[in-house]
Amino acid sequence: MTGRADMVARLRSRGITDERVLAAMAAVPRERFVRPELAGEAYVDMPLDIGRGQTISAPSIVAFSIAALQQPPTARVLEIGTGSGYAAAVLARCVAEVVSIERDPALAARAREVLAGLAPTVEVRTGDGMHGAPDRAPFDGIMVSAMATREIPPALRAQLAPGGTIVCPVGDDRVGSLVRYRDGHTENLVEVSFVPLVPGSPDA
Repeated sequence: MTGRADMVARLRSRGITDERVLAAMAAVPRERFVRPELAGEAYVDMPLDIGRGQTISAPSIVAFSIAALQQPPTARVLEIGTGSGYAAAVLARCVAEVVSIERDPALAARAREVLAGLAPTVEVRTGDGMHGAPDRAPFDGIMVSAMATREIPPALRAQLAPGGTIVCPVGDDRVGSLVRYRDGHTENLVEVSFVPLVPGSPDA
């Protein structure tokens, strides 16, 4: 628990002030979402390899992104890019409903297994995140955990509830800005690096 407490203290010192987000970060065991051989590095503020060419985002990026959504406890949130499932687990402690989409079937299956014991209310879907989840729309918040090229995908903007918020990295070649979109306006929040947001499903 010491590593987790130190992580939360670092987040607070870096300007994360949303107490619900900090409490969620303190409650979710990040070591459950990383490869066993990397468990000792679970609370270091850096992305870690989770296989299949993907990473688990650094704790500070997860906390910052969720806080930037500015969602109440009653919100329904769509996450694009489940990855390990860690961000979905943190989100589930902050809002009422989380639907998370992962394009890689192997990662989706692994995330479902871990989340079943830690955040069973999260719905993990396997599919093309660029299409979102229109059958569950509209969403109060949409959080994208992969780098969109040039703009937030129009399909995601169409699934946002009036007054809702999208937080999405936008850039090129894994480097860009974390963008917040609300009421037709965009705001660049911080420079970030993410794996690319790509359509379709990878080969098994």
